[in-house]
Amino acid sequence: MNILYTASEAVPFIKTGGLADVAGSYPRALKSNNNDVRVVLPMYKSIKNKYFESMEKIAEFHVDLGWRKQYVGVMTMEYEGVIHYFLDNEYYFDRDGIYGYFDDGERFTWFSKAVTLLGKFIDFKPDVIHTNDWHTALVNLYVKDFALGDSWFDDIKTVFTIHNLKYQGVFDPEMLGDIMGVSENYFHEDGIKFYNQINFLKGGIVYSDAFTTVSENYAQEIKTQYFGEQLDGIIRKHEGKLSGIVNGIDYEEFNPGKDKNIFKNYDLRSVKRKKENKIGLQKKFGLPEDSDIPMVSMVTRLVDMKGLDLVAHIFEELMQEDIQFVVLGTGDKRYEDMFKYFSHKYPQKVYAGLYFNEQEAHGIYAASDIFLMPSKFEPCGISQLIAMRYGTIPVVRSVGGLKDTVIPYNYETEEGTGFTFENYNAHDMLFKIKEALALYNDNAKWNNLIKKAMKSKTDWNESSKKYVKLYKSIVKK
Repeated sequence: MNILYTASEAVPFIKTGGLADVAGSYPRALKSNNNDVRVVLPMYKSIKNKYFESMEKIAEFHVDLGWRKQYVGVMTMEYEGVIHYFLDNEYYFDRDGIYGYFDDGERFTWFSKAVTLLGKFIDFKPDVIHTNDWHTALVNLYVKDFALGDSWFDDIKTVFTIHNLKYQGVFDPEMLGDIMGVSENYFHEDGIKFYNQINFLKGGIVYSDAFTTVSENYAQEIKTQYFGEQLDGIIRKHEGKLSGIVNGIDYEEFNPGKDKNIFKNYDLRSVKRKKENKIGLQKKFGLPEDSDIPMVSMVTRLVDMKGLDLVAHIFEELMQEDIQFVVLGTGDKRYEDMFKYFSHKYPQKVYAGLYFNEQEAHGIYAASDIFLMPSKFEPCGISQLIAMRYGTIPVVRSVGGLKDTVIPYNYETEEGTGFTFENYNAHDMLFKIKEALALYNDNAKWNNLIKKAMKSKTDWNESSKKYVKLYKSIVKK
């Protein structure tokens, strides 16, 4: 099966969040199942030179944006066995960063239109175009629109994946003809109209042949008003083509037995070595060196959705416990200031890394004992999967993909992979942290829990099979 997979970011080329991790690892798993999968990304200025130097130009064409014709250069390279295409237009993408510009709607309209047309210029006819989030959602509409006048598009199917419903790509309706170049027939309540504006993500839901989100539980949640971000009505209308397929992680990149970013490698047979990572991290971050003190960590964006108001509410109480707390990430100033304050107040107990560093993130996953993730909502979550892979026990709110991937610990059977709480309540969270700390003092049971977490299957193997089954189901129609 020929699959064209497109996203606005993918590791190792460009990353701002979890979408990049998925777009970097999932296509490789898909290819290993004997599919011809190719990835399409914008050519960003900030892609490292070592990748630019490996690319070659194979095509160029133009797309119509209203009355203008905009250039598309097609660069390509193979990375870890997967062919990648980079669509080049310096006017739109020769800029610092990747999002947050006044013309983002126009930039990603150009990209979506270019992706839709790409196969005609590179001798690759996709059976399925798989799009992700609002930045590529218009591809689903364009495939349907272009098929009205070009039979080449008749048998191309589309799949649209929502990684976070909160970010939708909402723009002025004047874009419809002036930029998008499509009929007003699409501007209605069952189309891309959204409170008299245009909603790109809604277009992905409506015009795709199938749409997915990144966990089974989140697929149910977004049909409700609370989680639906004002799109629950249109999601319920199209729920017949909705499915939830949980994300995986790359077991080669996140492998405590081989990871070059951690202080000491370990596996299921050598879990005791994990504590050497704690000593290494304590030295690095200037914390007292003690392999026995429980270390609680967060590697996260410092934003409301990650449940940081709960952390703020009970942090003083948490500091009464004999623990160390490590946080790594950037985000809202109030949360950065909060962790800065606590790291100054409790320098022997708290380290606040108010930045992001991939190598240090790996080190924290390996060194920590407990990983805290009390999200207000969480479509899937990658961090809890990585934590379990490294034998770090997650304490999570049972919501979205966290509910699908973390099995609550059972004291009677000793089954489970972590600790969960239901209500969005700071003291419910604190209670579960204290439960985890109490179990930590029982070496035999804690080590058993570590091994259960490390054995949990969270790679892309099963999820990629589910996607292939989905692709086949719509191609047959």
